[in-house]
Amino acid sequence: MDKIALVIGATGQIGWAAVPALVRDGWEVRAASRHPGGHWPADLGVREVRLDRGDDAQLAAAVGDGVDVVVDVLGYDAGHAAQLRGLADRIGSAVVVSSAAVYADAAGRGLGGEFPVPITEAQSTVAPGDGDYAAGKAALERVLLDAGDTLPTTVLRPAAIHGPHSEFLREWHFVRRALDGRRHRILAHKGESRFQPTATANLAELIRLAAAKPGTRALNAADPEAPTVREIGATIHAVLGYEAEEVLIDGPPPADVVGDTPWSIPRPFVLDMSAAARELGYEPVTRYTESLPATVDWLVGEARERRESDAFPRLNELHGMDFFDYAAEDEWLAQRSNR
Repeated sequence: MDKIALVIGATGQIGWAAVPALVRDGWEVRAASRHPGGHWPADLGVREVRLDRGDDAQLAAAVGDGVDVVVDVLGYDAGHAAQLRGLADRIGSAVVVSSAAVYADAAGRGLGGEFPVPITEAQSTVAPGDGDYAAGKAALERVLLDAGDTLPTTVLRPAAIHGPHSEFLREWHFVRRALDGRRHRILAHKGESRFQPTATANLAELIRLAAAKPGTRALNAADPEAPTVREIGATIHAVLGYEAEEVLIDGPPPADVVGDTPWSIPRPFVLDMSAAARELGYEPVTRYTESLPATVDWLVGEARERRESDAFPRLNELHGMDFFDYAAEDEWLAQRSNR
């Protein structure tokens, strides 16, 4: 193997799928993470590297005399982009995971805004900056895409990422309710919210293809379908063999987070994947429903072995709310039954 790939964030949710995909495609992989050691089977031939993403010296050491591609799943802002550009003379190309959260509608709104369906890469994006997640990712993109031939970079824009090995899997919302014996599946917006999912397996396939075909471009990264939150909840509970009564709310949550979910938005957010197919020959390797059993099994296993706060420490941090306020739900259900 003479093609070297450095994967930054190799032991996170995306890295777990991307590293094996690159190895299978003939890459010699340097798997960089804060805590390397024993993550990969010996026969995979992965070289683990210690790396704090914010440490310039460690990043330079990980790149060493040079790599053919850097896959960065941790890059967040203009500073991270500048780090990569500063090493451009030792990096053949880059594949960087951004986010579909960078998109803005005509009124400048992000998720929850009014977008065309589906959203193409020509859609406007939020102003780059350091004020929030979307602005940070937009800044990351701007610096890298402006590099042009100096550092050819494929920017990938996933939406609701799913798959094992995450600290904040949205699917836990319905899995935990089944484990807790909740007998109602309460959904705002009549359960019709559509927030495009992105399987880590499909994202890894895009990373593999982009690594093999360097270029400067921004591409959407998503599954071939965008199920409603009603379909997602029903499918997850079916995987678990669990039954719950659907309660559909016509409109936003009526109280606190009652009926809210990590997918609940008032208008659809769906990505167009034709550019990835055209430029990279991309075809999805899995569908949402096909990938769910492995995700659900992993979630259940994590819940059995560790406390929720240890297994999914960033769940509420990601969404900024507690989706498991059962007291508020019970109070609302009691009021509803008394009407």
